[in-house]
Amino acid sequence: MQLRRHILIASLLLPAAVFAAEPQTGTGENDGYRLVWQDLFDADALSPERWEIEVNGAGGGNNELQYYTDREENVRLGKDEHGNGCLILTARRESYKGKSFTSGRLITKNRVNFTHGKVEAAIKLPKTANGLWPAFWMMGNDHEQVGWPKCGEIDIMEFGHSNAFGAGKQEHYFNGACHWGQGWPAASYANSIINPYSLQDGEFHIYTCIWTEERIEMYVDLDRNPDAEPYYAMDFPCNEPDNEWSPGNYFHKPNFILFNLAVGGNFPGIHDAKGITALNENNGQQASMYVNYVKIYQKGTADEEFFSLIPGDKEESSSVAAIGTSSVSWRLDGRIISTTEACDIKVYDTTGRLVASAAAANTLNLEALPAGIYILQAGDDTRAKIALR
Repeated sequence: MQLRRHILIASLLLPAAVFAAEPQTGTGENDGYRLVWQDLFDADALSPERWEIEVNGAGGGNNELQYYTDREENVRLGKDEHGNGCLILTARRESYKGKSFTSGRLITKNRVNFTHGKVEAAIKLPKTANGLWPAFWMMGNDHEQVGWPKCGEIDIMEFGHSNAFGAGKQEHYFNGACHWGQGWPAASYANSIINPYSLQDGEFHIYTCIWTEERIEMYVDLDRNPDAEPYYAMDFPCNEPDNEWSPGNYFHKPNFILFNLAVGGNFPGIHDAKGITALNENNGQQASMYVNYVKIYQKGTADEEFFSLIPGDKEESSSVAAIGTSSVSWRLDGRIISTTEACDIKVYDTTGRLVASAAAANTLNLEALPAGIYILQAGDDTRAKIALR
């Protein structure tokens, strides 16, 4: 599967840009992984055979300030401003059943679960400062039977920690974590990083968890930066029956997927509605988290398990995608740009410098360029970002 991420118009670098939807490729089938399930969120409504929308105001065990509802105001499928079909979770400042905020949380428990593999989601985050707490995570599917933390918890991405406020890095500071154990207080291992670029920049970023028998690793934008180091990694032994607190006893069983957008609570360290500055008059007292897709890959090894009530969405079409208003359509196959008709093809680096071009051509070979993000212009008004590996 070829990498074709970020068909997103570069309006800052090139004039008169036209926005377009992104392909839903993700990091793709590599290193022996094959796609086994995905939800592209392109349907008219969420499938109840994939997702349960949680409804409660219990605070998530973290003294959160929101009430989770199943209303369309808080949880829905729809398109973002560029035409991407998305799961949209919206936090709103409003009085609702004794809470000062509403928001959305949904899970695949008893519908989709798996043991070991690669799981990832493309997420566009709201501005979290201060008080929003978006998360993409997993828990053991035996949660109802054994409770937390015996079920185990894998937090792939969380933004909004109070430490980000002090550093002034709310758009860069995030963490991954694992929690497990026989009871409270749970055993935990978390790691936070300050990303070198904003992850709340109005673009989708891919958060990937690679989970094996020996190790859990988490990455951001692995599609753009295939040689990146994980922002989180934890080694653990296989099951150790003589040590009931060994993490290996909690992370070799089926897990389900969760997405939520919390407001306040222990993680942001905000327990008063007045301290939530992320919802304000400028954004109409609401903000949304967009999920373009979620995917599960596995290698087919004996240690893996997978269960789904219904199949995942079919893989996206590999046909040439029309971008912008030009009649020129194009595709990226490895390092080769192909167009549907002869045109001037130009490729710029992120500083706006022309680095490759072909006049009145149908193809352009980019083998000489180093890996990275570039801006493609095919014809007069077809522009997009491309990622080269």
